Formats: sequence, structure tokens, C-alpha cells
Amino acid sequence: MLSNAIIMAAIIFIVNVVYVSFSTARMILTLKGRTYVAAAVSTIEVILNVYALGLVLENLSEIQNLIAYAVGFATGLIIGSIIEEKLALGYITVNVVSTNPDLKFTEQLREKGYGVTSFTSYGMDGDRLSMQILTPRRYELRLYETIKDIDPKAFIISYEPKRIHGGFWVKQVRAGKLAKQKRAEEMRIHAESNK
Repeated sequence: MLSNAIIMAAIIFIVNVVYVSFSTARMILTLKGRTYVAAAVSTIEVILNVYALGLVLENLSEIQNLIAYAVGFATGLIIGSIIEEKLALGYITVNVVSTNPDLKFTEQLREKGYGVTSFTSYGMDGDRLSMQILTPRRYELRLYETIKDIDPKAFIISYEPKRIHGGFWVKQVRAGKLAKQKRAEEMRIHAESNK
């Protein structure tokens, strides 16, 4: 009897983890404009939700089922967030202000495959180099590291654009120059480690 109760709680927990992970993925896909994929995910999501909720309501007197449902929900949120980070869908725009307007910042970033628009700006202590950089989200952390390597004192702020249309940025980023740059860098590191 006890083993059946544990198995039931485990099933409810697992189904709810998967359900909430799908729910998180669906919401992110919807926000990213991937409506048809989100609709397909929502079909599976609803089936799982009805199944898990049905198991809990069928055995409402069993407190472990309710706890398994709640803990599964919370765990699903965490796993869904991790999945979203790994998928890293979409693009980000990074605004950078460098305290040194003489740096060859823009050229160095372009060599690495980033789309950069730069302009001179004026801050509290004088001239600055301001840049707007577009990159796929999966390269976000690498971009931050590159910026910090070039100018450790740079001011960095990023946001997710809702719509992108036209321009050199989109062509450059979609052409995959960043991916090619990353593969070349990985091959160089691999070659150096084999020496």
C-alpha cells in the first residue's frame, strides 16, 4: 500500500515537472513570436496538466499527492528556466560606453563578428565612445567577456529588442559570422591544448 502511494506521488511529481517545463517553454516561444511551435507545445502541456491534476483530485485525501503536485510545479519552473537559458532564443542589444574614446573598440568587436554601430558621446568627465551591439542571446556572455577584455571599465547595459528589421546587423548576425568565429576560436584552443 505504501509503495503504491509513493509511486503515485512520484508519477504526479514527474508529470507536473514536465508540464510546467513545457508551460515555461510555451510562454517563451510565444514571447519570441514562434506562435505555431508554441501552439504545438501547448497541446502537450494541457494533456499533461489534466492528467496530473486528475490524479491529485482523484486521490485528494492523500496529502503526499498534493505536495508532489506543488513541489513538481516549483521544480518545473526551475527546469523550464534552465531550458530557456540553454535555448537562448532571440537577440539582445547591448549598449556600451567606453571611457576611452581612442580605443579601437569597434574594429575589434567587428573582427569577432558582432554588428556594431558606434558614435562619440560626452559623459561627466569628457568624451566617450558609445556603441550599440546586436548579438544572438547565445553569445551574450561571450560578448560581455570580450568587452571587459578590451575595456574593463566599460559601462554595459543590455535589453531584448522586440522587433528587428533591416540593416547590416541583421544580415551579419544571421550570416553566422559569430558561429564561424566561435568554431575557429574553439579549434585554436583545442590545438593549443594538444601541444
